[in-house]
Amino acid sequence: MSEENIRRRREKCENCTKQCNKKPSDEDRSSVPEEDVANGEVPASSHLLKQQVLLSACLSCEGCVSEEESLKISQQNLEEVARVLGLNKKCDVSKHQVLVVSVCPQSLPFFAVKYGLDIPEATHKPCSFLKDMRYVFDTTLAAGFSILESQRDFVQRYSRRHHDSQALPMFTSSCPGWIRYAERVLGSLVTPHICTARSPQQIMGCLVKDYFTKQQKLSPDKLYHIMVAPCFDKKLEAVREEFYNSLLESRDVDCVLTSGEVFHMMEQMKVSLADLDSVPLDHVLGEAGDPALVRHQGRGSEGFLEHIFKYAASELFSLDVEEITYKTLRNRDFQEVCLERDGEVLLQFASVYGFRNIQTLVHRMRKGHVPYQLVEVLSCPGGCVSGRGQAQGETGGRVDKALVQQMEEAYSSLPVRLPDTNPGLHFLYQDWLEGQDSTHANTLLHTQYTQQSPSQTLTHTKPPHIQW
Repeated sequence: MSEENIRRRREKCENCTKQCNKKPSDEDRSSVPEEDVANGEVPASSHLLKQQVLLSACLSCEGCVSEEESLKISQQNLEEVARVLGLNKKCDVSKHQVLVVSVCPQSLPFFAVKYGLDIPEATHKPCSFLKDMRYVFDTTLAAGFSILESQRDFVQRYSRRHHDSQALPMFTSSCPGWIRYAERVLGSLVTPHICTARSPQQIMGCLVKDYFTKQQKLSPDKLYHIMVAPCFDKKLEAVREEFYNSLLESRDVDCVLTSGEVFHMMEQMKVSLADLDSVPLDHVLGEAGDPALVRHQGRGSEGFLEHIFKYAASELFSLDVEEITYKTLRNRDFQEVCLERDGEVLLQFASVYGFRNIQTLVHRMRKGHVPYQLVEVLSCPGGCVSGRGQAQGETGGRVDKALVQQMEEAYSSLPVRLPDTNPGLHFLYQDWLEGQDSTHANTLLHTQYTQQSPSQTLTHTKPPHIQW
């Protein structure tokens, strides 16, 4: 390979967010700086060759996606939504599917920045556009469930830490890119440590397909559930087998659209925000729900670390923590917090964002040098607001740092509400889940993550609308 071709490939790989068959070969890798390659090899089963993983790679791409998964993901696009809407117009009313759209709070700042509006107005305008699909919810309620269940899981793990070597550290489970990497690459080193609470997206799927359908007297297969999220990895999460009801042939989340895809759809349809009414979001609880737009703690995600830290301090040590002070370690995306009393460290948590920092964490774990009881892990540097489904520049590839900074500022403008104080959650625990400790709650709010062998049949042809 000529030096010019090597240079061009290297530039592509440095800016790429995926792992694929085009990454530098052993012959080329001598030209790639060592810092761009993971230190050490990825463990693989005995019948598979070991492979190296680029630190800049997003593991949830066609590099580890089977043909079956690729087919399912290819059905999560604007064309599929248009197809469902078209069928509703043609078929008998009895065969209609009710369309429900759930919007992640981290997607809202994207529309605010793009349209130069504050978040409430930037939510209500697109909501008016999406209302053509029937119902539009936000996922804050589902995120509240995920946080509360994660808090309980941590306290239970902490109580059995002396007789269960896999209880701690606990890793958060809300990021599908991290989960994919843990299951397919890290395996049993990490999977027993992953919190069993479902992610906000998948709890929202249960809330819509189980609770909301019963309120509307609908069968789950008669409802088509669309999720608007900042991240392409959410598409992969939606097609996981445990989130599919084979009896009803229904998924908890039928289609994931990124914020960018919705924005481009509005552009293509030449939608003018000036012509749209300001329409509030719907609420799963109907008129009894709180229509206020709120966020949870954390700079650009759902703030699992902060919520679990404060809850654990109170439950385990009877200490009330008002403010949390972060200590930056390697960079802004690798930070830790400590709870101390009389000079003794009681709790030590860390937030680790981005695959470069995740690799550092894993290397320390292999050596037994992880002092943390909990680690909040997110695959996107900067957290969920920086998801590649909304943070890339106009030409794709590199993250638009100015856009991300504006989105973070817009997101932080939302008022904070602790899930513990949300009356809607307390109502649903009783009305929907039959109590916080019920079998029904455990079934719908939790799942298990286990080591998975890489798919035997991989495809390197990704759906054309996916730009990981």
